[in-house]
Amino acid sequence: MSAGSPSKGHIIALCGGVGGAKLAFGLTRILGPEDLTIVINTGDDFTHLGLHISPDIDTVVYTLAGLSDRERGWGLAGETWQFMDQLRRLGGEGWFNLGDRDLAMHVERTRRLAGGESLSQVTAALAGALGVRHRIVPMSDDPVRTIVETAEGDLAFQRYFVGEQCRPVATGVRFEGAQGAAPSPALAALLARTDIGAVIVCPSNPYLSIGPILAVPGVGAALERLGAPIVAVSPIVGGKALKGPAAKLMHEFGVTPGVRGVLDYYGGMLHGLVVDHADAAEGKALAALGLPSLATAAIMTSDEDRVRLARETLDFTLALAAPSRRQVS
Repeated sequence: MSAGSPSKGHIIALCGGVGGAKLAFGLTRILGPEDLTIVINTGDDFTHLGLHISPDIDTVVYTLAGLSDRERGWGLAGETWQFMDQLRRLGGEGWFNLGDRDLAMHVERTRRLAGGESLSQVTAALAGALGVRHRIVPMSDDPVRTIVETAEGDLAFQRYFVGEQCRPVATGVRFEGAQGAAPSPALAALLARTDIGAVIVCPSNPYLSIGPILAVPGVGAALERLGAPIVAVSPIVGGKALKGPAAKLMHEFGVTPGVRGVLDYYGGMLHGLVVDHADAAEGKALAALGLPSLATAAIMTSDEDRVRLARETLDFTLALAAPSRRQVS
């Protein structure tokens, strides 16, 4: 553990893209590389222009490397777009933006995968080349693809999220390939460890970012068998998602957008929940039903916010006594 760390034991973070990457950044500032593993959703991955794109992996890598564009929330800071401009001029597909420098990541990933390396091996190599010391682990090396079922037909995640800007009314979500997938070797080894101190579910979309990780056979059950407290940071603040369509999906699925909707998605898996001050009353109601909660400032606008929230979340999680499966009704 790094100096000032309050615990013994290895920490697992389950993470999606932008919101999750912010908390992961904070965790890397209070935990050494030997004490933290970040497990990343790959349900967003897809092939575009012949290239293997891993949006959540790249968002986390760029964020931890200090290279991300903080205003856009994705991609590289100082990016240029000459490739896309020329592609559109030639009549090519322009709905999914690939920056000039970002393009190198996808080309090199695709080359390595075609050469026989696994996604885990490629991710470790690319992250290391950008100076990331903490371990970033894909949930699986097998293809799992998030499909959003909508009133207008089924849409691959990126078509729904980027191409259609989340406009169609969603009726469900499924994860193609999940039942035939296996946890990545590093994730399988992680789930077999006996020294896990805590599992932190980053503030990522439960349906679209954490759901695919839990859909890989055996992962959810293995997390619960670790005997470590599992705490989620709510991505919903005051009934709204800070980023992405989580609240919209809840509404369309007949769930009231809020902290309770997040908890209901995870069922009895959680031993605690971190919420924003805006949702403190709802958190107290859950605590009265047997689920501990921590109300804090959950919106991360600076590096200081990221580190503070990470430390508060970790302290809260590690303070939970011997976890047991809770059913809150």
